[in-house]
Amino acid sequence: MPDQTDHFGMAALSICEALLLALHDHGLLPDHEIVGVLRDAAATHENAVGPDSGRAAHRAAADLINKIMIDGKSIYTMGGGRKDVD
Repeated sequence: MPDQTDHFGMAALSICEALLLALHDHGLLPDHEIVGVLRDAAATHENAVGPDSGRAAHRAAADLINKIMIDGKSIYTMGGGRKDVD
């Protein structure tokens, strides 16, 4: 069974993704700004300092954010879960 913090992380990621999609869909945030937000978030994790175990978690978070940017896929479709519909 996943750790409870996994659930918190999944919920936070889902909420953030939904907010970015809503901002984009309503014309409030263009593609390049969304990419900028994701790049900033990835950079924050890439530059994190602390114990090795903490850095490994930050590295994994940065890798996930970068994968989302490169693939342009929803977190839901990456895991085989919910598919976005129009």
